[in-house]
Amino acid sequence: MTQPDTTTGTPPQLTKNIPAQGATDVIHDIGYRHYDGPRLGRAYARRSLYVQSLRGAYGLGRSARSKILPMILFGLMNIVALILDAVAIYAGTMTELPIDYTDYAFYMTPVLYLYIGSQAPQSVSRDLRFRTIPLYFSRPINQADYVSAKYAALTTAMFVFTATPLVLLYLGALLAKFDFADNTTGFLQALVSVAILSALFSAVGLLLAALTPRRGFGVAAVIAVLFVSQGAVSVVQGICFHQDKADAIGWVGLGSPTTLVDNIQSAFLGATPITPEGVEPSTAAGVASLAVCALIIAGCCALLLRRYRKAGL
Repeated sequence: MTQPDTTTGTPPQLTKNIPAQGATDVIHDIGYRHYDGPRLGRAYARRSLYVQSLRGAYGLGRSARSKILPMILFGLMNIVALILDAVAIYAGTMTELPIDYTDYAFYMTPVLYLYIGSQAPQSVSRDLRFRTIPLYFSRPINQADYVSAKYAALTTAMFVFTATPLVLLYLGALLAKFDFADNTTGFLQALVSVAILSALFSAVGLLLAALTPRRGFGVAAVIAVLFVSQGAVSVVQGICFHQDKADAIGWVGLGSPTTLVDNIQSAFLGATPITPEGVEPSTAAGVASLAVCALIIAGCCALLLRRYRKAGL
């Protein structure tokens, strides 16, 4: 049994920290304990990152300031749907909603652009700016886990953002006693459309946001790419229509993420195109749009993996 130092009165647990006379180094025992609990592993870490990123897309678990913009944009998406429901229910002379389910997200594209433009950089830019990426990769997860969790979280957040007003429209149509079969079909078609839109926008948004650690630059890049590409494509489509080259309108739609999704839903989901005069894309243009959409998503994810292989060093 260790006896106390009778000359100094030092407790026995501290005497081992006193270096021997003439020694230059000492190891201090400061009481850290080894973790002996269960190791939850890679799947748990990936799931935790997904949940944390999904919550962050709406400012949950963050400061009140971080909640303002996503909640305002989410409220705008749903308020417009509620207004349309009120018109349909109380007008008394209508037999269908004022807007098709598949058209709703495209009429609200400015709100969608602002949301994806603000939340994609929030998801990845801070990790790059503060150089916390190596800390993630010091755990069981790797680059593929990080990218898949971030991409799945933003896609889920975007789907919730676009699908919630569709649910409100559908409930309003049922309350107004509109045709059940037609509204159910339109509602399900719109859910497929916004799922594709969410996957595509999230892939493009994350890639652009990951190119810079500066959140402001990421926001500007995402919004500019989405706005400019759709504007340019719409102008060219209008020119094609007025020059009696309507067959080219669908092919021109390959040039922006928004018109890509419009081509897909017009060709395969029976939606009314947002192109000039509602010109429908050919079946070939629809198939090409679906292929290009898949290639863009796969390409963005591959480039994200490459980006984080370097960022994680």
